[in-house]
Amino acid sequence: MRKYELMTIHRPEFSEDEVKAKIAEIEKFLGDHGAKVESTDLWGKRRFTYEIKHVREGHYSVVTFDAETATVDEIDRVLSLADAVLRHKIVRPGA
Repeated sequence: MRKYELMTIHRPEFSEDEVKAKIAEIEKFLGDHGAKVESTDLWGKRRFTYEIKHVREGHYSVVTFDAETATVDEIDRVLSLADAVLRHKIVRPGA
């Protein structure tokens, strides 16, 4: 397994509690697919430099986890289809 960081930007109309619930769903998905979640960091609502899908702000979060490549591919696919997520990016720190 390799270490990954997943940054997500959730829609601004969600409350802080709703965003935490969405992050918990992501953590559960990762756990169900054999990943080990190390930490979650909620950055809160931030303003964008430019509009994304006609939206000017969003809730940022970073999840650090260890997983196999197949799990990373699957979470990438799921988040690409999720309406609640404006953007997401998965990186391998230090790579």
